[in-house]
Amino acid sequence: MGRFFRIKLRLRRFLRRHSWVATIVRSFTIFSVAFGSAFGFISGALSPHSGYDPNAFAIGVSFLFALACLWIVTLGIRLRLMRRRLRTIAMHNEAMADRNWELQEAEQRASTLFEAQDDLIVLRDLDGRITYANDAYCALAQISRSELIGSTATLKVLEQGDTALESNGTRVYDQKIEGPLGPRWIAWREGLVRNDAGAPAEMQSVGRDVTDRTESERALTEARDQADAANRAKSRFLAMASHEIRTPLNGIIGMSGLLMDTQLTPEQMTYVKAVKTSGDALMALIEELLDYSKIEAGKIDLEHRAFALSGLIEDITELLAPRAQTKGIEIAAYVDERLPTQVTGDAARLRQVLLNLAGNAIKFTATGGVALIVEPGIWPNEISFLVRDTGIGIAPEAQQRIFREFEQADDRIARSYGGTGLGLSISDRIVKRMGGRITLASTPGSGSTFEVSIPLTAADTGEANSFTAPDLAGQSIMLVAPHSIEASLISRRLQRWGAQTCIVSDANVAEALLPERSWHTVLIDHTLGTPAIEAFAEAARIHATHRIVMVTPSTRQDLAAFETAMFTGYLVKPLRASSLAARLTASPEIAAPSLVIEAVTEPAPIAPAAAPAGKGLSILVAEDNEINALLMRSLLTRLGHNVVITTNGEQAMESWLSATSAGTPYDLVLMDIQMPRLNGIETTKQIRAQESGGLAAQSGRRTPILALTANTLVEDRYACFEAGMDGFLIKPLDREKLEEALAGLAAGRHIAA
Repeated sequence: MGRFFRIKLRLRRFLRRHSWVATIVRSFTIFSVAFGSAFGFISGALSPHSGYDPNAFAIGVSFLFALACLWIVTLGIRLRLMRRRLRTIAMHNEAMADRNWELQEAEQRASTLFEAQDDLIVLRDLDGRITYANDAYCALAQISRSELIGSTATLKVLEQGDTALESNGTRVYDQKIEGPLGPRWIAWREGLVRNDAGAPAEMQSVGRDVTDRTESERALTEARDQADAANRAKSRFLAMASHEIRTPLNGIIGMSGLLMDTQLTPEQMTYVKAVKTSGDALMALIEELLDYSKIEAGKIDLEHRAFALSGLIEDITELLAPRAQTKGIEIAAYVDERLPTQVTGDAARLRQVLLNLAGNAIKFTATGGVALIVEPGIWPNEISFLVRDTGIGIAPEAQQRIFREFEQADDRIARSYGGTGLGLSISDRIVKRMGGRITLASTPGSGSTFEVSIPLTAADTGEANSFTAPDLAGQSIMLVAPHSIEASLISRRLQRWGAQTCIVSDANVAEALLPERSWHTVLIDHTLGTPAIEAFAEAARIHATHRIVMVTPSTRQDLAAFETAMFTGYLVKPLRASSLAARLTASPEIAAPSLVIEAVTEPAPIAPAAAPAGKGLSILVAEDNEINALLMRSLLTRLGHNVVITTNGEQAMESWLSATSAGTPYDLVLMDIQMPRLNGIETTKQIRAQESGGLAAQSGRRTPILALTANTLVEDRYACFEAGMDGFLIKPLDREKLEEALAGLAAGRHIAA
């Protein structure tokens, strides 16, 4: 069946191609049939033996005529069907013609579009011969299209970029091409495409001129490198300037401190204090500029360590208390008991922010005081630090401006109070870096409130809480104080502990209230005056179990003037929560003579601390500056230590080797970083090398080395640690930090000042 169908199909194709053959065959067949039939019929009818019957003949002719008519009708019907089919085919042909015309137009538009493209378009067969190239490619190659088609011509490549392969198989790369207008960077995308069904695939390459983009990227890269180099140069300049400024400042501040320890006339003491105050102000300015430069360079790093929240706040208030008390104002702190005892964060940066805000509050407050309040924030794990003062306030139009660099609320106020205008800007950036925010609410003439809200999570240190709030439920406590800030915070704390409090600002009124009830404790402020305190204390002896006087460090010696039975204890302002709790829960039989003894034996502020006799350390100091060397010798000698001074790294190395060889090694080396001939880093490396494998290795002893440096950059500290140093002492040298570091060494602790 299949073979017959194929033969029939081939025959139809042949007849379709040679229609005249079909016409001849059809005509011959019709003529043969008609002639044969007519001839046979007539011959049979006229034959003498045919038995001719006219009736039968008429019937036969009629039958043949009917058959002929039927055939003619059939041919007419078929012809009509064929005409209908021809009309359908004609309409289909018209549609196909229209479609072909549209396709030709689309092809022409696509060709025009390709030719008008600025991108380079070229097609190559599997042998690399060009089958198509648009005008842009011909212009760049400087060859006509007729010459390119069928050739294997390529563009002249000056530089080849990196090649990448995408997931769909497209190859992407850049090339620097020689062109008529000079070198051009072309970004190529290559992939296989199939144009005709059954035809082999071709490689299509589309290139885009990215010379401007490449040049811009290179310019940006060069600009970035130059900016980085300038930033590094600025950082090194600041480090060098800091070192050069700190070195004489170390002598100014240190020597003025030593001079204040000597016997001076009141006039000389005034001058020396002025010198030291100016040095401290210049030092604060340098610190602000360095902090600002670090923040600008993005080099501020935050630590995440556990620290005691209440301890940090109370340390800040105690540090600022002398400044506030000198101005005759109060400073007090309150930490909400709902907050965790230990939190995780950067305690140093938080201290810097709060010191700046509280220091400004003290600077711009003449009456009243400053309150530092810590309480839960509005978000989970958020803590709010409020610094509230009763100072001059800030105008509404200046409240946003003061957080900018070198901006202050009022130029006239700035001239009166001083300052660079960097403190709040630095604090704002540090708080934002910690993920928090800082806001301000202020009324001119009524004071200001800065609120710092920072997320700080509770730290799980596993240590037991060192402070437990006492239970004062049902106890009545009277506070007699002329000011309201610290008294109000003390009252708030006592009420948290369950006590009933009463604040009275007049001693006579407080004395009149004593018989009203049985008082557990009366707290009286020393600023009310000695006569008022004595009279009130005498009256309170029969009404209050605890009679406590609140004093400042500068008025602590006045306790010796009170009678022994007047008070059962005293507290030093600003009050610590643990001290207040301990005093309120202590036995009421605390004898007042203990107060007298403490007050009498309190050391004078100018008395130098000295190490116990026979326990001084042997210290090697490597310092090239004569003034700083003299200062180090004086400080260490006053602390009871034996000091050897060297002026460069080579002398320090020789002295260290000599002492080690003689069996009397140094207990500590204080090493200046920048010294002539051999700096502190190299000297430390040589000492550590001798300890690990040299002559000094036999002793098996490692000499602690502290860096004396004015550089506060992180990379400088890393360099010191990598060299083998154990810690830092930052210039200008602080006597307390030096004494703390030496005490830590004596106790066998790791030194990191």
